[in-house]
Amino acid sequence: MQLSGLVQWWASVTTTELIWLAVGFTAQFMFSMRFLVQWITSERARQSVVPEVFWYFSFVGGAMLLVYAIHRMDPVFILGQGMGLIIYSRNIYFIWREKRRTREETVEAPAE
Repeated sequence: MQLSGLVQWWASVTTTELIWLAVGFTAQFMFSMRFLVQWITSERARQSVVPEVFWYFSFVGGAMLLVYAIHRMDPVFILGQGMGLIIYSRNIYFIWREKRRTREETVEAPAE
């Protein structure tokens, strides 16, 4: 979308539509809070505290939804899904890091 298209879109948005955008952003914020709480918990534990597959489904589903949101040019959906992908990626990183550490400890452990 070019700047002129954005200006034209903004000029055509009604007050009712702006209110609905505010409701959408607020709703997305409330939905995202569950991930923020989970993310903080994982950061403190320095590991993912939910099943591993949850994060893979979250990442793939979030990426697909982001593509859809971009196609629809929905700023509420784009912001929400984009931020979610950061959290999903971080938790997948923690899972992979823990698996690597465990693998290294297993290889380095002296045989009895």
